Amino acid sequence: MPPREDTDAAPRGELAIRTVAMPADANASGDIFGGWLLAQMDLAGGATAARRARGRVATVAIESMAFHRPVLVGDVLSAYVELVRVGRSSMTYRIEAWSERRAGSGQQKVTEAVFTFVAIDADRRPRPVPHGTEA
Repeated sequence: MPPREDTDAAPRGELAIRTVAMPADANASGDIFGGWLLAQMDLAGGATAARRARGRVATVAIESMAFHRPVLVGDVLSAYVELVRVGRSSMTYRIEAWSERRAGSGQQKVTEAVFTFVAIDADRRPRPVPHGTEA
């Protein structure tokens, strides 16, 4: 699924994680590393997928990653997760990351991507996603 173009609309999905971008997460210019942002989105999606799967999940794909605006040291980053599809063992989520500057100027979308997670068993093999779960 392609990313949405309306980068200033309200977040879609449920709030899954909120954290503060710290100096250790930034490059020499004060911009937060894209890898840190990707990791926060993966944590948010993984926690949501694990709740739906009622157990362990693994990230198997990230597609359509789009960086719209920089995240700065001190920004509050919020990741919103929206279910796109559930397969036999997989779950696909659209994840949007929004930041709020310290000045309290409101949230703005900074990044979005589509993540796919697979439910796995104790041997790290795919297992079915239980039916009738919400998350």
